[in-house]
Amino acid sequence: MTAPEELTPPLALSVDGGDGISVEDAVTLLSAGELSIEGRVVDASNATFYCGVELDGRQAACVYKPVAGERPLWDFPDGTLAEREVAAYEVSAATGWLIVPPTVYREGPAGPGMVQLWVETDDEVDIARFMRRRDLERLRFISVFDAVVNNADRKGGHLLPTRAGHVYGVDHGVTFSVEDKLRTVLWQWAGAKLPGPVRDTLRRLLDTFDDDLGERLGELLTRREVWRTKSRIEALLSTGRHPEPGGDWPPVPWPPI
Repeated sequence: MTAPEELTPPLALSVDGGDGISVEDAVTLLSAGELSIEGRVVDASNATFYCGVELDGRQAACVYKPVAGERPLWDFPDGTLAEREVAAYEVSAATGWLIVPPTVYREGPAGPGMVQLWVETDDEVDIARFMRRRDLERLRFISVFDAVVNNADRKGGHLLPTRAGHVYGVDHGVTFSVEDKLRTVLWQWAGAKLPGPVRDTLRRLLDTFDDDLGERLGELLTRREVWRTKSRIEALLSTGRHPEPGGDWPPVPWPPI
């Protein structure tokens, strides 16, 4: 059973110039294109650069986060955030929900790091109101995705609604911890039953762990982190419900936006 047509993510992503690019072509462009730094995102906690990427005449904007610019954290191993961002993309791609924009790990001007397609957002959306909506299935998909990858920092500002109606999620460096660290602004479905299409997607996702996805995640995460990711999917299917906040970890990130 697949998601209803109106919930299907776009087949093409927008790039500079107003044209579109398939997910596959976007990954190729990000992986093999010439990367040039054009500016820096100054409000990011880690070094984050706004870049252009070009390959065979096709251009796009992207975000580049070099490993060398990662700020050390007490609860995540040093130098692993970029790979966690790519791992989050791999899980997103396997769900078919296209939550995370195309993301690759590659060499860049400041060394190896994460490169992700830039997404133009709808600036007219009030994020403070938007993130509390219960009627938007795309937000619900993101809440389930965050539970799978154990997202410790789902702020409202990490949600990117577009004019086309799709919603992306970004900034997934603090994910996949073996400890339960889910911290999000999307608790509006806490304890609610998971919709049938969501459970079907989780079952398909679980099947991929014995195939390509498990192998790919094993290149980006530790064996224990991969195992815990699989066990979180099994737990969601076992309960059939959205997770609820626990008492050992602050349930909402600060600041929430």
